[in-house]
Amino acid sequence: MTLFEAVYAIVVLSVAYFIRGISGFGSGLVAVPLLALVFPLPVVVPFVLLLDFTASLTLGGLNLKQVRWDEVKPLVPFGVIGVALGTTLLVNLPKTPLLLGLGVFVLAFAVRSLLNLHGDKPVSRWWALPASLTGGTVGGLFGTGGPPYVIYLAHRLKEKGQLRATLSGVFFFEGLFRIASFMLAGLLLNAVVWHNFILGLPVALAALYGGSHVHMGLSQSQVTRLIGVLLLFSSLSLFVKAMN
Repeated sequence: MTLFEAVYAIVVLSVAYFIRGISGFGSGLVAVPLLALVFPLPVVVPFVLLLDFTASLTLGGLNLKQVRWDEVKPLVPFGVIGVALGTTLLVNLPKTPLLLGLGVFVLAFAVRSLLNLHGDKPVSRWWALPASLTGGTVGGLFGTGGPPYVIYLAHRLKEKGQLRATLSGVFFFEGLFRIASFMLAGLLLNAVVWHNFILGLPVALAALYGGSHVHMGLSQSQVTRLIGVLLLFSSLSLFVKAMN
């Protein structure tokens, strides 16, 4: 890793996990697209997975009493199926379609965040099925499966602390299945992934800690729009890389 690559990775991880500390999600959405501009996607996705899993343990442990387990349970079964499907696609699809697909996905969520498109009416629990299947598939494929879960749970839980803690609970279980899936696929047998994880963990935890302290001072709409701006730039950068 060159000096530029190391500094770039530190900056990206700091921003991504600061956002995760504030909102309870978003680290993969920010980190994976930006890191994929410099590093191979099959290395970036499992590396960020390990950091995200650690972040879920940290945030979940700090907010265990606020986790709505009744909302977590319906999301698990089809999330597992989605993770298996997404991991298979990650191993077998060529690079350019992956980057374009990730760019479109991130752009769509960026526009939604910037326009603050949120309804107030609680959605049916039946929406847990497509949300978890889509989230698991996108998570296994790109390491950024948060948006489907976030959109669903945001229409079920209105208290931001409870939403943040419940998302960490969902990502903990999804992370467990993704780790098992990636291990079977050989994506976690790469020594570079573990080396990067060890080096990146202190940066991620420090940023997570900082974001957690800012969490109480921001409104949910401010957090959503901040993430939208970051995702917009991430998606545009991915399109440029894919076209070149």
